[in-house]
Amino acid sequence: MAAKQKILIVDDDVNIAELISLYLTKECFDTHMVHDGEAALAAFNTYQPNLILLDLMLPGIDGYQVCREIRAKANVPIIMLSAKGEIFDKVLGLELGADDYIMKPFDSKELVARVKAVLRRYQPAKPEQSNPEIKCVTYPDLIINLSNYSVEYYGKSLDMPPKELELLYFLAASPNQVFTREQLLDHIWGYEYIGDTRTVDVHVKRLREKIKDHRAWGITTVWGIGYKFEVKE
Repeated sequence: MAAKQKILIVDDDVNIAELISLYLTKECFDTHMVHDGEAALAAFNTYQPNLILLDLMLPGIDGYQVCREIRAKANVPIIMLSAKGEIFDKVLGLELGADDYIMKPFDSKELVARVKAVLRRYQPAKPEQSNPEIKCVTYPDLIINLSNYSVEYYGKSLDMPPKELELLYFLAASPNQVFTREQLLDHIWGYEYIGDTRTVDVHVKRLREKIKDHRAWGITTVWGIGYKFEVKE
C-alpha cells in the first residue's frame, strides 16, 4: 500500500487549519498543522511534507519569509493562502517561489483540486517502459527533459520548479513560434488555475534569472503578444 502524501498546513486561524485538514484527510492525505512561521520552518524539517499550504499573515515570521527560506533549500511545492486579493501580493508570492495562490474564502473542492494538480506536477518519473516516449529537447549548452523533469545547463544540473520547467520545455519544443500569454497560461496551468497573464511574466522572469540568453538561443519577448524561444541562425 502506497504511503499517504503529507500536507503541512500553516495557518494562524486554528479553525481554518482544522477545516483544511478535514477536507484533505477525507481525500486520504496525511496532514500536520502549525500556526506560526517559526513552527512552520521547524515542521518542514521534521515532518518533511510533500506539499505546504502556507498562509501569508502569520505571527512572527510571515508567510513570505517562510516561503523564501524554504525555497532557498528545497523545491517542495508551496500553495499560498491569503485573504489578500491584490495582484501585487499574488505576483510577490509567485516571485518568491510559490506554485499557486488561493484566496480566502475558498471552496473546499477547488482547494483539493489545486493540491492534487500541484502534486501531480511533482510526481517522480515513472520507470522506463519498453518503448518510452521521451520528451526531451536539446540545444547548445541546454538540455530540457520533461520525462524526468530535469534541466542541464552548461553541463550542470539546474534545480527548477515543475511549472518553470514545463514552461521552458513548451517554448523550446516549438522554436521561433510565438505564443500569447493566454496560450501559455492555458497550456501550463490549465483550467484548474484561476489566474491572470502576469503569472506567465513572473515565471519567464524567473527563467531568465536562471538561464541567460545564449549565442544560439534565448527567450524573447514579442511586445504586445507574448514570448517565443528564439533559435538564432
